[in-house]
Amino acid sequence: MDYTLVHYNVMAWEGRAYDFGMANLKSMGFPVDDLEFDPDLVIRGLIMDKVKGNLVKADRFGYIKRVMHGTKMLSTRAVSEIYGRELVDLRKESTWEFLNTLFSVSEAVMFMQMVDKLDQGLVPPELGPLDYTGLYNAVSKALFRAHVEGQLKSEIMAEPERFVEPDPELPLALLDQKEAGKKLLLITNSDYLYTNKMMNHAFNRFLPNDMGWRDLFEMVIVSARKPEFFQISHPLYEVVTNDGLMRPCFKATSGGLYSGGSAQMVEKSLDIHGDEILYVGDHIFTDVSQSKVHLRWRTALICRELEDEFEALIQSHVQKEKLVTLIQQKEIVGDLFNQFRLALQRRTNSRPAQTVAATSMNDQELTESMQKSLIVMQRLDEKIAPLMESDGDLFNKRWGWLSRAGLWDKSHLTRQIEKYADIYTSRVSNFLHYTPFMYFQSQEQTLAHDVHSYSRGQ
Repeated sequence: MDYTLVHYNVMAWEGRAYDFGMANLKSMGFPVDDLEFDPDLVIRGLIMDKVKGNLVKADRFGYIKRVMHGTKMLSTRAVSEIYGRELVDLRKESTWEFLNTLFSVSEAVMFMQMVDKLDQGLVPPELGPLDYTGLYNAVSKALFRAHVEGQLKSEIMAEPERFVEPDPELPLALLDQKEAGKKLLLITNSDYLYTNKMMNHAFNRFLPNDMGWRDLFEMVIVSARKPEFFQISHPLYEVVTNDGLMRPCFKATSGGLYSGGSAQMVEKSLDIHGDEILYVGDHIFTDVSQSKVHLRWRTALICRELEDEFEALIQSHVQKEKLVTLIQQKEIVGDLFNQFRLALQRRTNSRPAQTVAATSMNDQELTESMQKSLIVMQRLDEKIAPLMESDGDLFNKRWGWLSRAGLWDKSHLTRQIEKYADIYTSRVSNFLHYTPFMYFQSQEQTLAHDVHSYSRGQ
């Protein structure tokens, strides 16, 4: 079951995924006994460099801003030396691995910790000559085994209350949509037994009048095999018993419970197409980008970390205002310094300065004013630097904000969200605070020259 409708306790889920993955690594011969899961080591939206053994944070253009090698953050100078001319290109899958869901955390933590072991010469030689790419493949295999062997899901099904956080508003948000005439579909890669167990636990107790979770949905599709589901037509089966027994099926109908199939089958059976459909998912590429690119469905991305970032933004508001004020002051002083400098430059060719004040000053006055301006800017820098360094610490001390890379620019994750998601929110239940008839419209996108044009009446 994906993270869209069942609100997992991510640290519990990822912690156990890490435990199972590390046990698999140990069985392969890797030294892992002294390692523990550190959820603060990684945030969503980072990118693994499988070739260099690094974890990087990039801005919207792909420029790399922060880097961790193993579990050690690198200096700004080291980042520039390693990646000065290199941009992140997610199409180069042999090099880059994008952490686009919270469930990528355990894999990244495992990889970074094992990079330390490899660098320290602690990986046994009998495992063969390993580079960072080979190490990543071993980690990925170990974690994949944990999921495929069903260890984690079996544990979750046995104790759902340990792994699932209740959200009483979520079923009611969907009920509003259904009663307003919307056709709701559940499309998940999980099998029927797991889906039924999780949905029963997360939904049924919060629904009125003995309703069950199945009553909310026009159609349920399990084992959907996304992202292939959006491009390829797989055999369709109807789930006919509570223990998951299936039979071949050639046509989907309303109210059905199916396994496999395709997105095109959904459109045909419900007679709806393209932007008539809003697809809600938590995975940028498996869910949102594929449904957008191949089918032109409308898309909504669920990003749970937004809640933590929003709280951190509120708490850091005063510090952010102070930082912006100091930067603005430095810009004013810097502009004065540049005016003095230009005045001296033009004076050698008997040309007037840009300002009357600078034109009326003699050479000594200009030189002294430049020196004073430099001193003021240096003092401002001493105040700005620690504030810049700590900006975003309330969200994550290593990586800063989820949505930004630096003070002003957007992160690579935010760029992916803007590119593929029509809207984004932290949880589906947020829709309960709007009517089911709400039309969401994007804010005006301003350009750098907009204000200047308006102010000058152009």
